[in-house]
Amino acid sequence: MPRAVRRSPMTSSRPSGSNPSRAGRIALVTGAGRRLGRALAVALGGRGMRVAVHFHEAQQGADETARQVRAAGGEAITLRADLRRAGAPEQLVSEVVSRFGGLDVLVNSAAVMIRTPIEDVTEPVWDDIFALNLRAPFFCAKAAAARMTEGGVIINIADLAAFEAWTGYIPHGASKAGVVHITRALAKRLAPRIRVNAVAPGAVLLPDDWSADDAERLTSTTPLGRLGSPDDVTRAVLYLIDADYVTGETLVVDGGRHVR
Repeated sequence: MPRAVRRSPMTSSRPSGSNPSRAGRIALVTGAGRRLGRALAVALGGRGMRVAVHFHEAQQGADETARQVRAAGGEAITLRADLRRAGAPEQLVSEVVSRFGGLDVLVNSAAVMIRTPIEDVTEPVWDDIFALNLRAPFFCAKAAAARMTEGGVIINIADLAAFEAWTGYIPHGASKAGVVHITRALAKRLAPRIRVNAVAPGAVLLPDDWSADDAERLTSTTPLGRLGSPDDVTRAVLYLIDADYVTGETLVVDGGRHVR
């Protein structure tokens, strides 16, 4: 007679069909009209998700993102919002739920990275950066959490600047350090119903105004000896969406620059 096997209390009883990246899940990606946000939206479309492509000014870019999401196998709608405006995150999330009927995954990607030497930092500049880079993801997460069911996932896009002192980008770095903090705090507050994690990219997409010399300097000072790509970040995000036992973490994707 076979001996009965007792399940360890640490063994997950979550059914195998409840993978949070399965087809049909509803996702919102902010700042998805271009660059990394586009890559993230298309990657979720490749998982068969229904993706709300948020944009502010890049209408044509958002339309192209939506086309690529559909080509990858997902569904897509585009939604415009200026997330720096008070109340806009709540309205955006409400519209996603109204259009798609729910929300399962939020990726907070919308951000601005502006070179700001200390002599150029004014109070309006500071407030504008923080409004988009930190306040918006917090209130998007708050609105999303109120509407997500158990198993919801929030991924914040932080930055290597959260962990290093970039003197030409002090407001940016401070805002991204704040993103790391709210990731940890929201993960604690929303557990176990919702998981919250972050990805902190390094040199995966250089600012548009950086030169070939800037790229070479970064390559030569990166332990893995190369720049990254958006695919490096999308793989990290997809891992965190799938990782049922990970919350409150910030995964640094920087080719080893933080340990150089």
